[in-house]
Amino acid sequence: MKKNAPLIGFLSAFGVMLLAFVIYFLFLAKKNEYLVDNPTSKTFYFRINNGDEKIITAGQYVKVDLNRGKKNEIKVFDEQKKLLFDSAFTVTQYRGLINITNSDYYVHRQFYGYVPNKDSLLVSKTFDLDGVKLPGHVSHHKKLYIEDFYYNVDEDYDKIIKNIDKLESRTKIYRKEDFKNFYKEKYQ
Repeated sequence: MKKNAPLIGFLSAFGVMLLAFVIYFLFLAKKNEYLVDNPTSKTFYFRINNGDEKIITAGQYVKVDLNRGKKNEIKVFDEQKKLLFDSAFTVTQYRGLINITNSDYYVHRQFYGYVPNKDSLLVSKTFDLDGVKLPGHVSHHKKLYIEDFYYNVDEDYDKIIKNIDKLESRTKIYRKEDFKNFYKEKYQ
């Protein structure tokens, strides 16, 4: 049988491509997760889409399954299992946070890449934190469902930043106290 060089080349390239996809999805791909977060000192019970009742204690977050592209319902109960509220929200993104305690959250935008006037970019926007105007690309949220971020409260910004020629950014959501600590450490 005669060797078919184009076929061997095609199969080798296909094998390398398949290996690259396996490595990416096993080790590098960012998981799409939805969290219910409780930054308070209280304990809550909740039920999503008439599923099983779950408990969330003080300072805890719980990963949950939500229906993307559809309306999701949540019922939240206090420590005595008395109904606090019953609400619905629509999920459009691959990551989200359910704020059952009506707490303050801050979404911070971190810039990467070569920026000639990085300082002017950082001070081009301001936000309010406890009555003080501070520079930075930060948005404040207090609503039930938040989804305009890339890194959730249980994740950190990437430690390694690629050397890129253009300006890029990523966003991360913080609990209020965690954000205060982050901002003080990073900018003050």
